[in-house]
Amino acid sequence: MESGSIVHIDYDLYNADTEDLIETTRQHVAEEHEKAEPGRTYSPLVTVVGDGRLIAGFEAHLLEAKADEDYKFDIPPSEAYGERDPSAIEVMSLQQLSRAVSDPESLQIGGMVEIGGRNGILKSFRSGRASIDFNHALAGVTLRYQYRITKVVSDRAEKVTTLLETNTGRDGFECAFEGDDLTITLPEFVSYDQN
Repeated sequence: MESGSIVHIDYDLYNADTEDLIETTRQHVAEEHEKAEPGRTYSPLVTVVGDGRLIAGFEAHLLEAKADEDYKFDIPPSEAYGERDPSAIEVMSLQQLSRAVSDPESLQIGGMVEIGGRNGILKSFRSGRASIDFNHALAGVTLRYQYRITKVVSDRAEKVTTLLETNTGRDGFECAFEGDDLTITLPEFVSYDQN
């Protein structure tokens, strides 16, 4: 796939060692693994190949991929979220932790905490001290992707609307080219959206 191509990708992401499903764009796969989220709409990922929004190992594989073919491959931690870093596990007193989080009552082992703009997982409470792991949840994990490029967007106007919809999370944009001039008609919600 050429860098800069706008593609729709159906994929399933697994922990390669345990074969646990981490995420998917396909509802039937989520249901098979009892990971379906009520109310979620499952749909292909829309991305620009080579724009750096995906993990390095997946980006590299996409550059060699073709539309409408099934792929299955593993990505080592070094090409995903990195190895686990023991220095990213920090210990602090319960008093420091209580002052650092917005809702100390919601603290629980295994739960997410945000401290100083960093997200971590509360690992333990011992002797008045808390251990927080600031490694990415998938650090040190070999990932297995199964995917298929279901669509390559080639029409100029569709490329623009696809990018607008992907980056705003909304639809209803209309685009028209007249030569090299582009006219974009914004949906009404944009008038009221402060973002």
